[in-house]
Amino acid sequence: MDIVFPRLRHSRVHALAELLPGAVSSLAAAASIVVGLLLLMLAHGLKRRKRRAWVAAVGLLPVGAAAQLLYRHSVIGMVLSLVLMGVLIRYRAEFAALPDPRSRWMALANFVGMGAVSVTVGLLIVRSHPDAIEGAPSLGEQLEHVLWGLFGFEGPVGYRHGADYTVGYSLGALGLLTVATTAYLAFRPEHPAARLTAEDEERLRGLLTAHGRRDSLGHFALRRDKAVVFSPSGKAAVCYRVVSGVMLASGDPVGDVEAWPGAIARFMEEAQAHSWTPAVMGCSETGGEVWTRETGLDALELGDEAIVDVADFTLSGRAMRNVRQMVKRIERAGYRTRVRRADELSPEELEAIRRAAADWRGTDTERGFSMALGRIGDPADGDAVIATAHKAADEGAEEGPYGDLKAVLHFVPWGRDGMSLELMRRDRSADPGMNELLIVAALRAAPSWAWSGCR
Repeated sequence: MDIVFPRLRHSRVHALAELLPGAVSSLAAAASIVVGLLLLMLAHGLKRRKRRAWVAAVGLLPVGAAAQLLYRHSVIGMVLSLVLMGVLIRYRAEFAALPDPRSRWMALANFVGMGAVSVTVGLLIVRSHPDAIEGAPSLGEQLEHVLWGLFGFEGPVGYRHGADYTVGYSLGALGLLTVATTAYLAFRPEHPAARLTAEDEERLRGLLTAHGRRDSLGHFALRRDKAVVFSPSGKAAVCYRVVSGVMLASGDPVGDVEAWPGAIARFMEEAQAHSWTPAVMGCSETGGEVWTRETGLDALELGDEAIVDVADFTLSGRAMRNVRQMVKRIERAGYRTRVRRADELSPEELEAIRRAAADWRGTDTERGFSMALGRIGDPADGDAVIATAHKAADEGAEEGPYGDLKAVLHFVPWGRDGMSLELMRRDRSADPGMNELLIVAALRAAPSWAWSGCR
């Protein structure tokens, strides 16, 4: 503004500012920086029409206006801030979105923790120039200097040789860091966290028992890092997780098809209340039709689903020749398989399988939100099926960290008579073909549990 309107550089505001105490100018400078930084952080929340972001912005803008006038002597900057505040107040009804869960308490914890760290580090900074300190300030005076410095003021401790600038800017930076991280945590989009309660899980299992055959991905609704909304009748539910402001549902709604619209309506109400963007991933063709009809969302084809009818499965014939040869070659190499329900394994063996699966994953990032349960051997999942491949170490060779275990597949129930592949992991040193070997072993064992289908 000073460049565009040079006449505003020197005005009565400058003359008035010269009469104010020096601390006021320092406070205005610090406030100008902090308010500008906070308003930048609030932009995302205002875009999502968050009520808390609106309240913060309306409170900060007059502070910023005063800082513009006292520090920059900018009348135009002050007017623009006040005009923006007026616009926000005029359209306050548009900013009604609820805050994302947990952000308030996480921000408060960060403010307390960072505040304590800032004070501790600030004391070290104050004492970092012992030769430049004037006199012998007490611990109380040093602490007072730190507290004033975090807010951009000059404290009671005096310095020589320009050290006061170094100390002052360092303390101010600590204060800005505390404010910035607290504001980020208060207004950032929600991050995934476990919220599926034991009661929610019990209700979902009841719906899956009655209606689980319809959707091969239904059991994955039991992931415990999801939240759930139920239809008013309680006969259907939608499970979801919020990622970067997107309310992401996976698979079809769980439960009675007739109650799906009620569950979807609750889902959309929750998304609107928090200003989240609704989205669905991995639903069936029927589910896609219901979602698009009830919400107006667009549908994209993601891919086809491979389903094996156990009664018709065979390794005979030209089409299965490659699989048949692979399985026979692996078996001749000395591998053996075991297919059991999870509740048939000992706690020690389950723990070894869990550790092996985590180690063999290869990356820290877990993918498969819509088609992964995210756990193995949980007491509540005793009806899951675990297929393992084993091979004893060659003579003279040492066994691996997991003994003779070389690969694992984990299946979850699909209705009353099916199973859905949830996880497949293998030791990288194992021979190729582990997945083919274990899938064939699981399909051969399925009839003993009266299971007719595998996905």
